[in-house]
Amino acid sequence: MKKVVLAYSGGLDTSYCLKYLKNELGYEVHTILINTGGFTPEELNGIETRAYELGSAHHVNLDIIDKYYEKAIKYLVFGNVLKNNTYPLSVSAERVFQALETVKYAKSVGAEAIAHGSTGAGNDQIRFDMVFQTIAPEITIISPIRDLKLTRQEEVAYLQENGVEYSWEKAQYSINKGIWGTSVGGKETLTSSQPLPEEAYPSPLTKTQPEKVVLHFEKGELTGINNEFDKPSVNIQKLESLASAFAIGRDIHVGDTIIGIKGRVGFEAAAPLIIIKAHLLLEKHVLGKWQLYWKEQLGNWYGMLFHEGQYLDPVMRNVEVFLEDTQKTVTGTVTVSLKPYHFTLDGIESAHDLMDTKFGQYGEVNNAWTSDDAKGFIRILGNAQNIYAQVNRESYD
Repeated sequence: MKKVVLAYSGGLDTSYCLKYLKNELGYEVHTILINTGGFTPEELNGIETRAYELGSAHHVNLDIIDKYYEKAIKYLVFGNVLKNNTYPLSVSAERVFQALETVKYAKSVGAEAIAHGSTGAGNDQIRFDMVFQTIAPEITIISPIRDLKLTRQEEVAYLQENGVEYSWEKAQYSINKGIWGTSVGGKETLTSSQPLPEEAYPSPLTKTQPEKVVLHFEKGELTGINNEFDKPSVNIQKLESLASAFAIGRDIHVGDTIIGIKGRVGFEAAAPLIIIKAHLLLEKHVLGKWQLYWKEQLGNWYGMLFHEGQYLDPVMRNVEVFLEDTQKTVTGTVTVSLKPYHFTLDGIESAHDLMDTKFGQYGEVNNAWTSDDAKGFIRILGNAQNIYAQVNRESYD
């Protein structure tokens, strides 16, 4: 029997695909969940059970959290990447690595085809297909939701017709969990005006009394929290647990999709937003003006290419070298105050802090230069605009 590997998440779309591939196309379906964080052991066991109930010939839960951190998240932090100054690439970054692992698994079981549950109106179809066609052009790509132009109601109806109970209430939202945030799409996000209701977000507000947390960075990586040290991937998940109790990190991202239409998606990403903002604050203290300027340009560019499925382009490796090189002095602590629905950055401590008072205190005292030095500097700095104004007799009315 011909084999297909399905990137399976346990959600509506991939559940439909599993049943459709087996019943309508006659494939022996092998399913794989590539865990990039966000799942409990109980949830993973439940997804595996569900896959077998739907007809999977063999299911694998593959943990790639540490690989995902080393290959992607680390550089998203180094680049302070927030799409449209809002979205920390919670889903878009992980899709590339899910696609890469799906191809590896497909080759290992000798599959003739690879399937995914993306629609024809989103970005994920591009991220999956670009990886598949780049590293496995000989394998057929099947995307039932896209090819059949199915609505969620139609997917639910098909499952119910085939003896699978699936709640329409549950199907109204598409939720994708990962170590770098959780996306929430559907219903209100399909409009331009409606916010997501409180119950749509997976993490409810459970803490209301403010708490302080100290983040330890070493060469740009989160190496500890509150003087407890562990590998960054563990620290991210620990911070998420602490901060999500305050319902921090909720927002709706609006952006231009790769296919040219506007898109809107809700998300909660407490740890990513805190880490990026804290990391940027530390960088403001320890990096020079032009380092910060070029980091912002290349970080935004890196994030845009990543978001649009261009991770395999060799220029991405070039940018990563630059970003990593900028982190040599990004070591220190950042104190953060956690509050209901938001956080504030209190300040930093670092041996590399360039706000060294022996050189001067901004707006107060100049210790490293004289009054005459300042006057001469200002006169020379203004030469170009003074010459232009006099030659062109500008009045500046």
